Amino acid sequence: MLPIPFHITDWDQIPATEHSGEKGIATRRTITYNDLRIRVVDYSPGYLADHWCYLGHIIFCVEGSMTTELKDGRTFELKAGMSYEVSDDMSSHRTYSKDGAKLFIVDGGFLKLPVK
Repeated sequence: MLPIPFHITDWDQIPATEHSGEKGIATRRTITYNDLRIRVVDYSPGYLADHWCYLGHIIFCVEGSMTTELKDGRTFELKAGMSYEVSDDMSSHRTYSKDGAKLFIVDGGFLKLPVK
């Protein structure tokens, strides 16, 4: 990973892209530094991801709440002010938000497990 010089991000100035879930829309604003990805994601009320994700993330819930469902059936609610952290390939998960949520998400190569 290359060093990142001091930088301020005005997230309102980052172009938004919309991604349809199985239900609802996720609106993403993304910046990248090599394989580091930083996003602010807004989930519409009723959003349900259209896939199981195996990637690692560091997720902080800024507003609202979301439920993360693991493929093994367990669910975890993330409310404003809470976070979760997971490495690549440590869970398969998908997101649901009943009333909508705004998340700050960081992911990238630093979350990959070492090859043995």
